[in-house]
Amino acid sequence: MSDHAPSTGFLPTDGPSTDVLVIGGGMAGLAGALALRENGANVTLVERAPEFGEVGAGLQMAPNASRVLKRWGLLEKALEIGVQPKHLVFRDAVTGEELTRQTLGGEFEERYGAPYVVIHRSDLHRVLLEGCEAAGVKLVNDVMVESVETVNGRGVAHTAAGVDYEADVVIGADGLKSTLRPSVANDEPVPSAYVAYRGTVPITENTPRADLEDVIVYLGPDCHLVQYPLRKGKLLNTVAVFKSASFERGEEQYGGVDELEAAYKDCVPAVQDALKNLGTSMRWPMYDRDPIENWVAGRMVLMGDAAHPMLQYLAQGACQALEDAAVLQDASNGTVFTADGVKPEAWGDAIREFNVLRAGRTARVQRTARIWGESWHVSGLARTLRNLLFKSRKDNDFRYNDWLYGQEGDGVPAAQAACTRLSDRISA
Repeated sequence: MSDHAPSTGFLPTDGPSTDVLVIGGGMAGLAGALALRENGANVTLVERAPEFGEVGAGLQMAPNASRVLKRWGLLEKALEIGVQPKHLVFRDAVTGEELTRQTLGGEFEERYGAPYVVIHRSDLHRVLLEGCEAAGVKLVNDVMVESVETVNGRGVAHTAAGVDYEADVVIGADGLKSTLRPSVANDEPVPSAYVAYRGTVPITENTPRADLEDVIVYLGPDCHLVQYPLRKGKLLNTVAVFKSASFERGEEQYGGVDELEAAYKDCVPAVQDALKNLGTSMRWPMYDRDPIENWVAGRMVLMGDAAHPMLQYLAQGACQALEDAAVLQDASNGTVFTADGVKPEAWGDAIREFNVLRAGRTARVQRTARIWGESWHVSGLARTLRNLLFKSRKDNDFRYNDWLYGQEGDGVPAAQAACTRLSDRISA
């Protein structure tokens, strides 16, 4: 598709106007808004919901994401309400045998320049929201954007209420089911056949004390279960993911828990007992999309799940959204936002540069997440071989982590920095 949206030749003058318009108030939108406000932009963020908030339970924030919070001065706030787990531990769900572990402090944190943090989604969302408020981002609720076009070099967002928002650039951060993505791709979300049930329960004196300082992952045939503490150890987060026949039939929700219980019937008691921690009134069907190369349509660019939704096996959805924001911040700093003032005409090159730097990186994460998930859920001989491979890995063997968590400069992964150098050589 063309990277230039159609132009009517008419620029509305009666609607709100800003330097940067961000569409979507989730993690990606808030991070993008904050990043560009840090550069000095006047930023307006519009969100379709009547109030800001985030549903779900816990999330894992790897060093490639916590480095970005550190850059913005928000890491300490996240650490005040999050937990720094001591280890990431993988076990076989059928036998309970430990397969491998990664120590997350010490050498790990030193190597990657920031801690591994587990935090409630709503807590991280609030940290970003408060960061935007403090920075002066204009936040507007109850705005449903239906389309964006480029008119006379500016982005124009058309809303369901009939109000047009204008901006030098529009950031489309409206999630997996983005209404803006059709501007760059004719595709649909890809169902994975797997669903997730989640739950957070208070940690009490009756909670088994083992594992309350770690992220524990149990790997089973066509299922897995993850547990870790939240909110300074006051809550226990549990996520159960399994292959669902009803989801494969097209049912996003399901009327009972028989599928859930059947999926874990061969697992060790520790796993079966953990199912009691789950809320069963709602489940999360798991989707991603195939990677695409182009995220740009005229003066609009996608980011976060709108650009690269991924399965959760690498725990990188929110992390990649934060990386997006940091790279967009860098791409526009010194080009759009200069010592001599703002140069709106530079946005076209800046968002294309951002797109080039991020598309390959996020595509690799998307594809690797699919493969990683497949390796978790194998059975038979494949399970035996998987377990042997996992057990052959030594703690603090960083070969498998560096590509994802590695750093070169503040907030920029090593793999991405290499792409930057390649881009520089090509343009030279």
